Amino acid sequence: MTVTWTTWVPALSEVQFGLHPSGPLPFRALGPTSTFVDGGVLQRKLYMHRVTLRGLLPGAQYVYRCGSRQGWSRRFRFRALKSGPHWSPRLVVFGDLGADNPKALPRLRRDTQQGMYDAVLHVGDFAYNMDQDNGRVGDKFMRLIEPVAANLPYMTCPGNHEERYNFSNYKARFNMPGDTEGLWYSWDVGPAHIISFSTEVYFYLHYGRQLVERQFHWLENDLQKANKNRATRPWIITMGHRPMYCSNLDLDDCTWHESKVRKGLPGKLFGLEDLFYKYGVDLQLWAHEHSYERLWPIYNYKVFNGSQEKPYTNPRGPVHIITGSAGCEEKLTPFVLFPRPWSALRVKEYGYTRLHILNGTHIHIQQVSDDQDGKIVDDIWVVRPPHNRTKYL
Repeated sequence: MTVTWTTWVPALSEVQFGLHPSGPLPFRALGPTSTFVDGGVLQRKLYMHRVTLRGLLPGAQYVYRCGSRQGWSRRFRFRALKSGPHWSPRLVVFGDLGADNPKALPRLRRDTQQGMYDAVLHVGDFAYNMDQDNGRVGDKFMRLIEPVAANLPYMTCPGNHEERYNFSNYKARFNMPGDTEGLWYSWDVGPAHIISFSTEVYFYLHYGRQLVERQFHWLENDLQKANKNRATRPWIITMGHRPMYCSNLDLDDCTWHESKVRKGLPGKLFGLEDLFYKYGVDLQLWAHEHSYERLWPIYNYKVFNGSQEKPYTNPRGPVHIITGSAGCEEKLTPFVLFPRPWSALRVKEYGYTRLHILNGTHIHIQQVSDDQDGKIVDDIWVVRPPHNRTKYL
């Protein structure tokens, strides 16, 4: 488990941790400190601390504090993730959470304190925006999410609101697996392989057109390996910020028939729909639209339901979930009046998604409405039998 924190003066990076809530913290780990200079006019300097705790007992609850002799944080606690594929991870999924109007955050904090989740998937767009006011909005946002993010693995991907100064605040403030500064990476949890990637490489080409190609080849390589490992981890789940499809009333990429994320750059280069379909990705998580939308299993605008009675049992195409209604200053996004034939459910309410990966054949997806005091407003099971997992027929 990696602990990341910020100071405003140079300091050493140390984490003290232990297994007893109020007792001594007998273990210690050290890590590097790096200097982050925000791109704003003040060129504010922040010191980013990263310490990785190794040799943890799977499933054990730890107490820790971070800092140095110059000052310590209060104590936090986390549960080390269980190892291997034979357990049932409970994830919470959302995107587009701002420092102003973070509607779903109080409920997320309560859920976290009650131990409801094993990890968080934040599908892009933080703070609105982390770079604003010389990075101070980023500081405020990190303090806001601390009651969640200091207790659970907080897994991210970049969104369009992170773009300033080549995503520098995002890269500095979050610490993800791999060596791409959190732009794309993958990790295993229980019976699932989760791939996080950047849709933004398709839109901000001035930061390097080669990023599109590099990420695409990395994705293909990662999907090939994940497909060979289906016997151990049968589910492949992706998360990226801007969706391929949506039925919102705006001019976003997902409202266009040939969306860039779906079809790639001009000349249909490096489109992701064909790639994800080829390798049988089961579930695709998106945000960006400030609403919740669940699609029928879909490929190339065609619906591939498992059957009329049970559309998500043995679906013949990937399932898409768009969950960007956690709350920000831009409020909610309306939908077009008539749903598209591939749209199964649309909810214009603040909330977030619960994803329970029960086992290798069953995933439970629920949408929580914050507007309706935590009411479950969507509830489906995706069921795929163990055979025939590597591709869609």
